[in-house]
Amino acid sequence: MIYTTQMDAARKGILTDEMKIVARKENMSEQELLDYIAKGQVIIPCNKNHKCISPSGIGAMLTTKINVNLGTSRDSEDWNVEIEKVQWAVELGAEAIMDLSSCGDTRSFRRRLTSECSAMIGTVPIYDAVVYYHKPLKEITAREWIDVVRMHAEDGVDFMTIHCGINQATAKRFMDNKRLMNIVSRGGSIIFAWMQMTGNENPFYEYYDEILDICREYDVTMSLGDACRPGCIEDATDTAQIEELITLGELTKRAWEKDVQVMVEGPGHMALNQIEANMTIQKTLCHGAPFYVLGPLVTDVAPGYDHITAAIGGAIAATHGAAFLCYVTPAEHLRLPTVEDVKEGIIASKIAAHAADIAKGVKGAADWDYEMSKARKKLDWEKMFELSMDPEKARRYREESKPEKEDTCSMCGNFCAVKNVNRILDGEIVTIFDE
Repeated sequence: MIYTTQMDAARKGILTDEMKIVARKENMSEQELLDYIAKGQVIIPCNKNHKCISPSGIGAMLTTKINVNLGTSRDSEDWNVEIEKVQWAVELGAEAIMDLSSCGDTRSFRRRLTSECSAMIGTVPIYDAVVYYHKPLKEITAREWIDVVRMHAEDGVDFMTIHCGINQATAKRFMDNKRLMNIVSRGGSIIFAWMQMTGNENPFYEYYDEILDICREYDVTMSLGDACRPGCIEDATDTAQIEELITLGELTKRAWEKDVQVMVEGPGHMALNQIEANMTIQKTLCHGAPFYVLGPLVTDVAPGYDHITAAIGGAIAATHGAAFLCYVTPAEHLRLPTVEDVKEGIIASKIAAHAADIAKGVKGAADWDYEMSKARKKLDWEKMFELSMDPEKARRYREESKPEKEDTCSMCGNFCAVKNVNRILDGEIVTIFDE
């Protein structure tokens, strides 16, 4: 039987090769996974032209996935550095790479990613249109915006952030209800400025059905961008954010009518006590489509440490229904991240994702921690390194401060509680100081 997208296949009862792989990864029955995909509650972003992909599923009932943003800017155009970031991201277990390049030969880099990288590849066509056409923003036509979407689909991109929700009505709500930080989404600010200068409707909203046809042809997942995500905790859950979310919920249903897979993007900056409610609102307004969040960052005052503020919010968001975490690095708000920043951001995001998987009872999630606890009880350092989320760092820290005795660490030495209780329970004498 012929199918166009993973959702179309699921609705026809067809179990694709990609579904079989994801079911194995998730310890889930193939039929259960197929049912979730048919309903739109799980997606497998997997462009037909991305031949080297290792498929992953995204959904609240699956393990929480993470995305790594990278790409060049006018101030940092070294493609080799970005490729090194890609390699580290894949090695450290990131399921997705999002290319946000905003200068240079972006198409060649994008094609290299989809020809060589096994992770899901995402892009933001709005950025690329500005680079590709290289002319004043207001002179880009509606047709040209749409043509870039098709180009990205042809290049093998698995998911695209497209800012469809900030139409003229949403823009009016934003202007009528003043914010502290205005619009902080790059793509959202670009299309808002274009609408203001031309007086036209957002072409991604006006020609949404045509965009869906492109996505259906290549099985590109729509990542409905949140142009009005809050850029500070003062603006969280305000009129503009909710107005746009209502529109994104309507656009989700329209995509499903064409068997196009969808995820919905969310905040942003947000106080801890609002995160759970926001996840509930999103699931309600967007009919259970997977939710993709940036952070949320739970305070605005930690530049240099925003991988931590985002991990705190991400763990809470994923516990309450977010399916996909966009990593944040220590360089957030400050500069283009270095390779080391990328590594720190990935690990922080992976910690948040794993903590949430334990909290929501994902099958097998806590097994990893159980094995680590067994290794710690035995003081089996090699096994602990093997099980560490970042084995290289764990091993390096121990090597940098060697203990007097190999069965302890330099923090506790002979005062080690684990060592001493093991010995007492084995019937040995513990004297501590003269050992």
